[in-house]
Amino acid sequence: MGHLVPFTRLAAALCSGHGCDVSLVAAVPTVSSAEARHLAAHFAAFPAVRRLELDLASLDVSEFAGADPFYVRYEAIRRSAPLLAPLLAGGASSAASALVADIALASVVIPVARELRLPCYVFFTASATMFSFLAYLPTYLDANAGGGHAIGDVDVPGVCRVPMSSVPQALHDPDDIFTRQFIANARSLADADGLVVNAFDALEPEAVAALRQGTVAAGLPPVFAVGPLSPAPIPAKDSGSYLPWLDAQPARSVVYVSFGSRKALPRDQLSELAAGLEASGHRFLWVVKGAVVDRDDASELTDLLGEAFLQRIHGRGLVTMAWVRQEEVLNHPSVGLFISHCGWNSVTEAAASGVPVVAWPRFADQRVNAGVVARAGIGAWADTWSWEGEEDDGVVSAEDIAGKVRSAMADEGVRKAAASVREAAARAVAAGGRSYRSLAELVRRCRDGLVITNGT
Repeated sequence: MGHLVPFTRLAAALCSGHGCDVSLVAAVPTVSSAEARHLAAHFAAFPAVRRLELDLASLDVSEFAGADPFYVRYEAIRRSAPLLAPLLAGGASSAASALVADIALASVVIPVARELRLPCYVFFTASATMFSFLAYLPTYLDANAGGGHAIGDVDVPGVCRVPMSSVPQALHDPDDIFTRQFIANARSLADADGLVVNAFDALEPEAVAALRQGTVAAGLPPVFAVGPLSPAPIPAKDSGSYLPWLDAQPARSVVYVSFGSRKALPRDQLSELAAGLEASGHRFLWVVKGAVVDRDDASELTDLLGEAFLQRIHGRGLVTMAWVRQEEVLNHPSVGLFISHCGWNSVTEAAASGVPVVAWPRFADQRVNAGVVARAGIGAWADTWSWEGEEDDGVVSAEDIAGKVRSAMADEGVRKAAASVREAAARAVAAGGRSYRSLAELVRRCRDGLVITNGT
């Protein structure tokens, strides 16, 4: 979902806001039910966006025993990339002006675009800061080749230092499937015709400027910062019980808690989080996940949290395992704080809504994103809290959680900073704003058939 959601938002923006004829290629079957539901809702809301389905070639998953199922799916799509050429060469898509590839597929899709004589733009769906780290990593690795693959603190030119403790866990293992994909994609960026990132100046001023100015790495093509991509106006079939419950709460009184679609907290941490939210004294809406892949989740709330807790917080808290429309929650006037894993979609949605964040990153790029939150002043990062894979990956206590919630809910300075960034986000994507103009320039280049050769 971290990649799919911004892609559908980009498709909607290009189609509805810039008059483009858009085809969206979806790999089938999806890994999760959430992905399938999101795609169905998107195509129903935007019938002008053409749906193309890429039937994946068979993959022996035993080769990747124990690997993250979503990274295995990336690998399956990567190995199926040659099937894109015949898919795109037929029908209305044969008149395409450009191909936009997900960053996870860059190194294998750019050659397909060349075969089809199409300009290829790579869309990085996470932060500009993380994109800068990705773009600079080949230079870093080549300069430190004598030390093997070891990645320490990385000083990204013009951006910031990414400490070793914030580097995605998988990248410390040179044999990890994600590491191989990540580095291959990073080395392919100079071969793209342009780079697109869901970012905007007010949230990441240094990273966006460094990417635009070519400070991060030599030979990069033009960078288009087009964020924050707005949620597509997809009608909600069912908002469940959470919207009526939010409607009944006072303004800015509710703490919204969600750790995204990719990970589930361990049971002992769930128990401490439950106790911390209860002890905080604040109202809360908590979306609970019991398994990494939703199709595998057979848990019940009573199994995860206990009947006694659910009875005690009845009325003051609402806990659900159902899918919620996060942007709808964050834009609700009763929501005053977001406890988040800091997936990039969550960060940009919070920024665009003006809701302060308590950053609790767990894996991948989330510590880098938490750093963005802290530097922008729109939230607090509890940087000593647990991080998957660390030797001291302990359980954060209920007392610590309750204290952080109370402190964040009372912080007027952060609330004002979040409101300021919200206003800047709205200006960026409005007609004439910097992000709007950046996307318009991308469309113009596609229309005029402009192609970059060797990064020049």
